[in-house]
Amino acid sequence: MLGRPVLLHGPRTGPDAFRARFPSSPTWTRQWKQLSRLQRNVILLLLAFLALCGLLSFVSLAEEWKALEGRSSEELNVRPANPPILPAPRKAEAKPETLPGGPPQRPQRHFRRGPPKLQMRAPESDAKDRGQDAAAPGAGAGGAGWEGAAQRTSWRGAATEPEQGTRDPLRKAEGTPKPSPQAARIPQDPAQQNERQQAVVEAFRHAWAGYHKFAWGHDELKPVSRSFAEWFGLGLTLIDSLDTMWILGLKKEFAEAREWVSEKLWFQKNVDVNLFESTIRILGGLLSAFHLSGDDLFLEKAEDFGNRLMPAFQTPSKIPYSDVNIGTGVAHPPRWTSDSTVAEVTSIQLEFRELSRLTGNKKFQEAVEQVARHVHSLSGKKDGLVPMFINTNSGLFTHLGVFTLGARADSYYEYLLKQWIQGGKTETQLRDDYLEAVEGIRRHLLGRSEPRKLTFVGELAHGHFSAKMDHLVCFLPGTLALGAHHGLPADHMELARALMDTCYQMNRQMETGLSPEIAHFNLYSQKAAKDVQVKPADRHNLLRPETVESLFYLYRFTGERKYQDWGWEILQSFNAYTRVPSGGYSSIGNVQDARNPQPRDKMESFFLGETLKYLYLLFSDDPDLLSLDAYVFNTEAHPLPIWAPA
Repeated sequence: MLGRPVLLHGPRTGPDAFRARFPSSPTWTRQWKQLSRLQRNVILLLLAFLALCGLLSFVSLAEEWKALEGRSSEELNVRPANPPILPAPRKAEAKPETLPGGPPQRPQRHFRRGPPKLQMRAPESDAKDRGQDAAAPGAGAGGAGWEGAAQRTSWRGAATEPEQGTRDPLRKAEGTPKPSPQAARIPQDPAQQNERQQAVVEAFRHAWAGYHKFAWGHDELKPVSRSFAEWFGLGLTLIDSLDTMWILGLKKEFAEAREWVSEKLWFQKNVDVNLFESTIRILGGLLSAFHLSGDDLFLEKAEDFGNRLMPAFQTPSKIPYSDVNIGTGVAHPPRWTSDSTVAEVTSIQLEFRELSRLTGNKKFQEAVEQVARHVHSLSGKKDGLVPMFINTNSGLFTHLGVFTLGARADSYYEYLLKQWIQGGKTETQLRDDYLEAVEGIRRHLLGRSEPRKLTFVGELAHGHFSAKMDHLVCFLPGTLALGAHHGLPADHMELARALMDTCYQMNRQMETGLSPEIAHFNLYSQKAAKDVQVKPADRHNLLRPETVESLFYLYRFTGERKYQDWGWEILQSFNAYTRVPSGGYSSIGNVQDARNPQPRDKMESFFLGETLKYLYLLFSDDPDLLSLDAYVFNTEAHPLPIWAPA
């Protein structure tokens, strides 16, 4: 019978089968055993190395894909994922000195000021009401700044879903909000500028020329080295300067900057921003540019940016983290602490409230007003004065017993008053907290110097008074004068005048005519002693605006020409000791050395956004040029409209 052959011994398996198939080839195990121990170790090390390289390549590839997802639409050369709902943007109406000093020094870290707010109520958000309360004629206060570090990436914090480009359904239903009608009243004809205003315009053009040539689209100009520095990578100087250019009538420069915002400013990027600094400079700058120019592009960008800042508020206490990644939506506190500064968390309310009013989306206003209500309810204050730090986890003040109107606390007091004014003077808790704080300042922080009897604002640490006053505190004369103008006690104006004299002397008693970052006041009668004393670490000047900011308020409310003259002196000092021939102005390291002021190779964005703007307004004799009955300035000098009564 034909069929399959019968297997008598079964199939051959294992090593015998291998040898049967490859009779002339030794097995791999035999080959391995024939190698010396050294050879085997070398082969094992090589295999381990290859495996490690493969693993690293996989990780690197994964990171590249992750980074690719976080890149801006500009970098990918594509349109943003969320196209704007607003209508398409409209186009807006469209001799060398030598800088004394040696090589630039490495800049020291410095701080900005900031204020808070309490619970507030915005006008009705329907389109009709919003059109009516968009503004009345007016304006108001200023700010300063931290020196930025390099770009940082998120390292820890609350991982939240970013709200990039999201828009509230109310937006479509309500229509496009109207900018302030006061915008058309800003003179655009250079012929209407007086000689001193023209000098400010020339200074701005010189600073802008340096930025345009050496730092276009970057955050800050380094005028001495003719290069740039990045902080957020968002064109900080350009955005901070938009409303200044509009006010100064620089139509060509404004149109070019507007084009950059339209084509280059995208927020979908993997970068950390400081909540406070980016709010007052970028969000405030965009909102102000919208109100002055009427260009919807700026409101569209402001809403996008505001959405990206919202994850900062997702903390256990609802006190916002200091930093947030605008691309990933990850927010976190500083690396060294879980605290935020009181000034930072209470000096973002003007901007977020206005963003809610314009967009109809209440989440912005609700987030910052929750912070304000919380701070209002906390214990640890001293007659209205607040500590400098607050914990984002517990929501409680930390570092108790230390009170200052300088860095980390200053603009808390400023925004108490300005929120009350912004809301039409209806939120009495804000006013009451401000009045209590002014009395606390009188009771605990005022001092008199020798020999000129200058009134200054010192600091209090655990009951010990220090005769130390930051230049940042020179915002206070203007704020006090603003409150008096809006009906608060008349003696606030008396204190404002006295402090204004002191801030002027902080400039005048320096060899360069420019104030140091920090001054100490002499309290004892000493032969040939000056009232204002400066420590070596505090001799730098960062082109700050606070003195000229308060001069603007004092002149606007009193009409006394001496305040204009004092501002003119300061402008002349800026030109003499900080102007760089190739373009731009540089902060300096030593205000006490007129021969060698030591340029530090940095032009802060607030020099264009605040300092020159306030000088221009100071030299104007038109009280309706950004009337202080219609506008309130945020702490970066960006004017926002006062809300009309509901």
